[in-house]
Amino acid sequence: MHTQDTGRWQHDHVFAQDRVRPGERRTLIVVAITATMMVVEIAAGLVYGSMALLADGLHMASHAAALGIAFLAYVIARRLAADQRFSFGTGKLNSLAGFASAVLLLGFALIMVTESTSRFIAPVEISYDQALIVAVVGLLVNALSAWIFAATPHDDHDHHGHSHAHHHDHNLRAAYLHVVADALTSVLAIVALLAAKFYGANWLDPFMGIVGAALVARWSYGLIRESARVLLDRQADDDTVAAIRDSLESDSGDRITDLHCWSIGPGIFAADIAIVSDNPKSPDDYRSRIPAKLGIVHVTVEAHRCKDH
Repeated sequence: MHTQDTGRWQHDHVFAQDRVRPGERRTLIVVAITATMMVVEIAAGLVYGSMALLADGLHMASHAAALGIAFLAYVIARRLAADQRFSFGTGKLNSLAGFASAVLLLGFALIMVTESTSRFIAPVEISYDQALIVAVVGLLVNALSAWIFAATPHDDHDHHGHSHAHHHDHNLRAAYLHVVADALTSVLAIVALLAAKFYGANWLDPFMGIVGAALVARWSYGLIRESARVLLDRQADDDTVAAIRDSLESDSGDRITDLHCWSIGPGIFAADIAIVSDNPKSPDDYRSRIPAKLGIVHVTVEAHRCKDH
């Protein structure tokens, strides 16, 4: 067979990763908003002596860094989508960015715990009114950012027709959870400041800093675990694997002897399948049986005749 005759048997491995996703634009907007408010809150926390406010500012700093990583991941994945050095496209940059964001969050959580503990040992005077104003503004900014992400269109169809990619977009999910968690931390700061101002519960301010750190650590652990599953090519969930088996073992003589299915990007998967049958079909026949809704965009099928047939 001549080289020019193989063209129709070949395909690219871009898998729609070269498109500008709705989350990219919205992430850039939120990065600018978050970075601005971060500077204001950290400065106010230092000037007015509020650990809860400073913790909220540091927490927002972690979000600004994470959101920046998310935005860069979108851009890099899009620009390198057709680069043949990436065997299955650049979709995993999404999970790599989420993993990096989570590691940064753990570092900031440690800083928050350290600072809060020092305030327990050596309390500082708090300017409650000024700190409360900044905390409320921070909460409003977080609410606005959360709304921007929540309004991201969910009809992010790719050329394979499935629309559930945004559910697996670690960048978009991480960015949204960042600002929601930040809003919760702002609420904790407001509660601590009000309690200290009206009831003299000054201990509540550094305590809320520790509570905020615990929330950040718990959230970051969840993201590390979820993104690591993708980076380590963990097998797809049981429902997806069962759906593949049901679609390919529909004939009584067909049996799957080896099945690997793993994520290669937001909402898209690759699969490597070995089938033994009394009367094996062509690989194209087996590929056509797999439901498109599963988002499996790259399938390798080996079909073998049963030796005992």
